[in-house]
Amino acid sequence: MSRSTSQAITARRTVCLGELARGTERFLGPPRETCPWCGSGRLRTRVRTPDLPRHRPGRFAVDGCRDCGHAFQNPPLSPEGLAFHHRDLAESPLEAGESTPWPGLARAARLRHRAAARAMLAYGEPESWLDVGAGYGHFPAAAREFFPYTSFDGLDATERVTRAREAGRVEEAYRGHLTDPHVLARLRGRYDVVSMLHHLPRVPGPRAELRAALAVLRPGGLLLLELPDPGCLFAMLLGRWWAPYDQPRHLHLPPVRNLTAELRARGCEVLAVDRTRPHTPGDLAAALALAVSRAAPAPDTPWRPAPPSPPARTVREVLLGAGAPLIAAGAAVEHALAPALRRTRFANAYRVVAQRPRGA
Repeated sequence: MSRSTSQAITARRTVCLGELARGTERFLGPPRETCPWCGSGRLRTRVRTPDLPRHRPGRFAVDGCRDCGHAFQNPPLSPEGLAFHHRDLAESPLEAGESTPWPGLARAARLRHRAAARAMLAYGEPESWLDVGAGYGHFPAAAREFFPYTSFDGLDATERVTRAREAGRVEEAYRGHLTDPHVLARLRGRYDVVSMLHHLPRVPGPRAELRAALAVLRPGGLLLLELPDPGCLFAMLLGRWWAPYDQPRHLHLPPVRNLTAELRARGCEVLAVDRTRPHTPGDLAAALALAVSRAAPAPDTPWRPAPPSPPARTVREVLLGAGAPLIAAGAAVEHALAPALRRTRFANAYRVVAQRPRGA
């Protein structure tokens, strides 16, 4: 580890421990008694879990609505909780696709990005495209292979989007939230396509995010959405080990019928709904990777009071080495079964393409 990296980790640890010393109760808001999507009071707890991917402190719950099927974090993160838990995403190895307990995550993401871009070929080549939640710009980079003459821009709440521009993956980089009035005013009516791939689960208000996405589209523009499917049978079988629950990062998991109904209510034409091809094999491998990571957490997370001892590092290396063959075996089984699973309720994601009204 370089000296600069060590100093950065030490600085982040000091900040995190200072915030944790003030208590973690303030990171959660009051619990909801009704569904945030349909207002029903018929709720049930799906899972209770710690932060399995990143090992931040605290425990979180995901509730489900018995009437509309919407799944949501309850109690939700407070504004302070959102700031604390989302702040380090820009530097997270899990986000960068490096040093993850399951290296296949990066490859799975590339395949998913290419499939989503390929699905838009049926609608011609757009002039301008905004990717919301762009991160490091991996999706625009993949989509450019299919749309070489399209201008791709990126929007993200973190500094990652600036790095995407520096790497040439996007032409313009906007840092902020799409629902911010200043951002919305700048981008209104500018784009032929807006994509949100696994982005809606991360925002506190998915309906407001959809309204903002439609506002930055030109009349007749296309909205590309891809989300985890909360009705996936893997979610029931794996429980808290189902990776798309991703607590505390994922705040909402709307089922496809809720999303399409909302788009139609806003005058959009739903052009395509795909519940088979967006399936990404990896639920079992990811669950195994989370279990291994839980048993042997990363050594230098900034919320640990002190770096791990050399024996603890050795134990981690042994556990990771022992878990790697199991993770690889799980991935192999799922890839072999993927053609069959994606046509069943084991499919773990869905894709929607909708068109903004031409006269709007």
